[in-house]
Formats: sequence, structure tokens, C-alpha cells
Amino acid sequence: MPDGAARLDAAFAGAGRPLFIPYVMGGFPNPDASLACARALAPHADVLELGIPFSDPLADGPTIQAAGQEALDRGVRPDDVIEIAGALDGGPPVVLMSYVNVLLAAGPRAFLERAARAGVAGVVVPDLPVDEAGDIRDAAGRAGVALVPLVAPTTAAARLAAVGRAAQGFVYCVAVTGVTGGEVAVDAELRAFLGRARANIDAPLAVGFGVRTPGQAAAIGEIADGVVIASQLIRLVEQAQDLATAQRSLEGFAADVAVALGAAPTPA
Repeated sequence: MPDGAARLDAAFAGAGRPLFIPYVMGGFPNPDASLACARALAPHADVLELGIPFSDPLADGPTIQAAGQEALDRGVRPDDVIEIAGALDGGPPVVLMSYVNVLLAAGPRAFLERAARAGVAGVVVPDLPVDEAGDIRDAAGRAGVALVPLVAPTTAAARLAAVGRAAQGFVYCVAVTGVTGGEVAVDAELRAFLGRARANIDAPLAVGFGVRTPGQAAAIGEIADGVVIASQLIRLVEQAQDLATAQRSLEGFAADVAVALGAAPTPA
């Protein structure tokens, strides 16, 4: 399988429009259901972000935290989520979202090699600063898995430049100062943040945290290379009366977002 960074590069280079990157919490509400939800999103996704539940998810707001805790309570572990990623083979590139303690507990080399064997293209680690990521970045490179860095509105220019030098696949731009689950404002502050990021980073920029609607996705797509939607998708699953309803809700929402970002409508 091609190197993960190359697969992500190809996804951004080949789309000709902003990418849609939906998020699924692995194992929520249970492993089979999370796989079914991911498959419902996949036809409209350009990249799929798959979360590994963790007991202390410092970047996650209440919605994602609760989903992760439910998965943990059911006994879901990192290898279970990697198995879900492997079952998505043939769809869009999969990027795992995890925390550094998960990688350290498993051993970064072993974790990343398992992920690579499952077809994972990249991994996002919110609590791994760029200047402390050397060993994990090296292990990821040997495994052929992109280590996707994050930047925030508070990231200084020098650190943006350091991220730009290390970036693989894309850079995850946190739209708000805080955790997931709020609501983004596509305003002068966000535009200025992305302008500073572009001045220092050549890799594509994907914006997440607080994106709730196709309209917001479209507005962000005018200034970014990709849009990540997470908490809103979990809410759709929570609100559904059963799995079939959740799948239909996710598929319909994803189709609307994809069209808002310039994808051709799916034939009826």
C-alpha cells in the first residue's frame, strides 16, 4: 500500500475543492455500529477520521468525551479501533485520532506498524507538541503513517514554522481556543489565523472544532483546504432511535456537506 502521507497528499491534490473529513468515535455506540456509521459516511468523505477512546481526552468536549467513555465502558481498546480501520479498506484514507499515552502504552513502533497493516494513512495526536514528537515521527515514517500536527489560534509564528517543516499529509487547524463541541465563527479572527498558518505552512490546512452545518462547512471551505466535522455527527447518532436511522441521518448529512464543499451530488 502506498505511503500514508502520499495517499493524503493525493486526496488533497486530486479533489480540486476543499475536502470533507468526518469523524467517527471508534467503538461508539459499539464496535459494529461505529463501523456501520463509518461506512455510511465513507461514500461522501475524502478522508475519514477515526477516534480511539481515551480516559483523559484533553482536546475533546462533552459530546466526544461521552462517546469515548461509552466505548471504554464497553471494553473497546485501541486494537479494536485499528481493526475497524482495517475493515474500511477500499474507502477514503483513514486517519486515527489518539493521545500520546495510547501510543506510549502500546509502544509507538508496534502501534504504528499495526495501524499501517490495517491501511491507516495517518495519526493525529493532539497532546504531542511538534518539538517533542521526534521519536514518534520517526517511527511513523518507518511505518509509512503520516503524523498529522495540530495548530491553534494561539500558536506563535515560530511554532507554526516548526509545524510547517514537520507537517505530513495535512495540518489540523483548531478553529477555536478550547475543546471540541462548541460552534465555530467564520470571522476575521479565523481568517487571520489561517493567513498566519499559510504564511508558515505549505501543507494543506484542514479546519475543525465547532463545525455543525453544511453552510458553516462551505464558509470554511472558502478559506481552508479541508473541513473536519466531529461532535455534530455523534449527536446525529445519539438522536437516532436505532442504527438504521443513524446511518440514514449520517449519510444524508454527509451528502449535504460534500455538495456544500463542491462535490457532485450523488445520483438518486
